[in-house]
Amino acid sequence: MEMDISSLLNKVRKPARYIGREINSVYKRVGDIKVHLALAFPDLYEVGMSHLGLKILYALVNERPEFYAERVFAPAEDMEALLKESGSFLFSLESRTPLKNFDMVGFTLQYELSYTTILHMLALGGLPLHSNKRKDGDPFVIGGGPCSLNPEPLAAFFDFFVIGDGEEILPELLHEFACWKNGSVNGGNRKEFLRKMARIPGIYVPSFYEPLYRQGKFRGMKILEKEAPLKIKRRTVADLNEAFYPRSFVVPYADAVHDRASLELFRGCTQGCRFCQAGYIYRPVRERTVSKLTDLAEDIISATGFEELSLSSLSSSDYSAMEMLLEKLEQKFAKKHVKLSLPSLRADPLAMQLADRVNQSGGVTFAPEAGSQRLRDVINKNITEEEILAAAAHVISAGRRRIKLYFMLGLPTETEEDLQELVWLVQKIVDLRRTVTGRKRSFKVTVSVSTFVPKAHTPFQWEPQLPLAEIKLRQEFLRKHLRKIKGVDFTWHEAEMSLLEAVFARGDRRLSSVLEKAYLLGSRFDAWNDKFDYSLWEEAFAAARIEPESYAGSAPDPGEPLPWEHIDTGISKKFWQKEHAKALKGEVTLDCRKIGCVGCGLEGCPSGKVKKGVSL
Repeated sequence: MEMDISSLLNKVRKPARYIGREINSVYKRVGDIKVHLALAFPDLYEVGMSHLGLKILYALVNERPEFYAERVFAPAEDMEALLKESGSFLFSLESRTPLKNFDMVGFTLQYELSYTTILHMLALGGLPLHSNKRKDGDPFVIGGGPCSLNPEPLAAFFDFFVIGDGEEILPELLHEFACWKNGSVNGGNRKEFLRKMARIPGIYVPSFYEPLYRQGKFRGMKILEKEAPLKIKRRTVADLNEAFYPRSFVVPYADAVHDRASLELFRGCTQGCRFCQAGYIYRPVRERTVSKLTDLAEDIISATGFEELSLSSLSSSDYSAMEMLLEKLEQKFAKKHVKLSLPSLRADPLAMQLADRVNQSGGVTFAPEAGSQRLRDVINKNITEEEILAAAAHVISAGRRRIKLYFMLGLPTETEEDLQELVWLVQKIVDLRRTVTGRKRSFKVTVSVSTFVPKAHTPFQWEPQLPLAEIKLRQEFLRKHLRKIKGVDFTWHEAEMSLLEAVFARGDRRLSSVLEKAYLLGSRFDAWNDKFDYSLWEEAFAAARIEPESYAGSAPDPGEPLPWEHIDTGISKKFWQKEHAKALKGEVTLDCRKIGCVGCGLEGCPSGKVKKGVSL
């Protein structure tokens, strides 16, 4: 039965977050469907409504008449208080169904600092936090997304995880659930259904595995059920051109963080940046054709009325037929005043030319990542200082007034000299405003520095993060030197946030008690600077008798078992070990799309022969 929330909406600051009924949202009679799925995003409405993966899965599920997917977002503090005062539960936008009344609740695991918000949403929705406390008839709680590639810190709270591309696996598991539910009395036994799930490739049921420790060190996984595979292989859409993609998006009432339509050009990346988890877990590269993209773009803009179309991918300028695509889209939207945008570009002159083509005003953002060539070679960022300066010169000569540069601090082998070279590189870019234009024109450079976080399933998964005190010293070094350069703004990511990200990125099941304690102490929305309170986490770690830097600062031997190794991305461990060794020697690995196979071990990979995005 639909909840009456009108009295609550009159009392919150932004009721548009909760009312639903947006253009292109989907409504079905709950009594007419076989599977009722909540797509839960652990952040506010305006953040979740910008997430492309959520949009794809929402449209994919609702295309089938027997399935119904609804959206649920984390409530702001005012709505949270009203829910508790009124004895109400967190509800979905479409039918206002309490979370506890769904068949399944699927969470997007996008960022480690959202974990306590997930627990917060489960509790507000009326669900037991721990999977082993849920009874027959309770929803199954599912996790998917990049953080599911190391799900161990969350294992106690989830019934199962979906590993890989959701378009590939979600319809399959919903069909299996519908069959099981139809053939069972009172919803059936939960463990019976989990056994069925464990037999589906790409699904990980954590309760069927037991981590083993010796002298406090992880030593491997013990399988507790015969249905559970030794390795859970990531599911991958083989042909992205034929994969489902929405032809309309829900148009949010409240301003979303990214208020635009998105067109995914391709998936995967072969640049091989050694710190970048996404570059490995989304391989191989798969492109959509120009004809497919232009067809989708026309339908999306017609259905939504958006005035901006984002051409998105991990590195949009790497799309093989970008010139042709831009030409087709410019012709199609010439009279509709639709702006094109390229949100992810490499720091090279060709990419800047593409940026000029879609938008001649405003600023440009690119990521050199490291200031010295030596360190860029260590991380396999295959770009030279000459290319960076040429890209910046192009930006200035085009008349733009702003450049934003992203760097990382604390990369493996980093020295003070590397940091000094970062400062010098910024100075050279600032000096270009006179050498390129012949006059000292107003020009702003923003330098944004995050802290290196070692991630699972990368060559740097064996590298430690710097101690908290050292991170702050290096941040102060950069602040002190960059403030001397006129026209430069310096921003940095809070060191304690990066520490927690590293802890949970490479964590194991022992961290579940820390997460639960931090949540109970009031921790949530930890990715928001104004909500983040590290003192709560200090108390939670102390209660669990766990030292956070024992995770973040660990440097396991490359031959040791790791808590996430039963999750198989398709990339071989030998390749990561080889890349790790090459990194420490400062040796680079070139893009396999340009030089051919580099031996990453991915089965079925076209090794540089990826189907190009040309219209056939």
